[in-house]
Amino acid sequence: MADGERLPDRREADGGMVPDRRELRASHDDRDRVVERLRVAAGDGRLTAEELDERLETALTARTYGELEVLLRDLPAESAPGSLAPVTVTAVPAKDLVRLQATSGNLERGGPWAVPRRLEVETTSGNVTIDLTAAAIAHPELDLAISVRSGNVRLVVPPDVMVDVDAVTVRSGSIRHRVHPDPALPRRLTVTMSGSIRSGNVVVRGPRRGFWAWLLRRQPKSK
Repeated sequence: MADGERLPDRREADGGMVPDRRELRASHDDRDRVVERLRVAAGDGRLTAEELDERLETALTARTYGELEVLLRDLPAESAPGSLAPVTVTAVPAKDLVRLQATSGNLERGGPWAVPRRLEVETTSGNVTIDLTAAAIAHPELDLAISVRSGNVRLVVPPDVMVDVDAVTVRSGSIRHRVHPDPALPRRLTVTMSGSIRSGNVVVRGPRRGFWAWLLRRQPKSK
């Protein structure tokens, strides 16, 4: 080899060429593990809501290991540097009980936040939005108690979260459950909603972007 000539990124093995690891194609599981690590990092305060949203979009469309590893480069390694090994969310601090109350106006809990074991929501004349899309989930179940006198409660969930609304009593208003979990995905959280709606509305829906693209890519293609 001549002086100054750069070594190729590939190496010979068994008479063929083995690509650099960064060039290898990533699987659905690889993308899912990176998404989980990004969620945990946001819950720890290492990423802002804007950074998390941008990185999630990139992770869900990444094709190679190299594209995924770039997203984790400035985050603490969970095992070996550059590893895409899964992490647990048990270290994310989460309260046993959180109360949200809206007497007038709008109240939103979204972005990177730690989901408690029990969440109590009350609105007398206002709107409450609870977005679990980027939340850090440390417990497999969430007890969600609502009291809607007048106003609206909106629950936004990704496709690996199931919501049960059978224990909600409606006097004058409505409850619309628009999403169902994907059976191909391991269930990350079960939300059991209870309480009453005196005069208002409750809507359960999925995120408008990002995770739906992820869900569609996981569906088997028709032959």
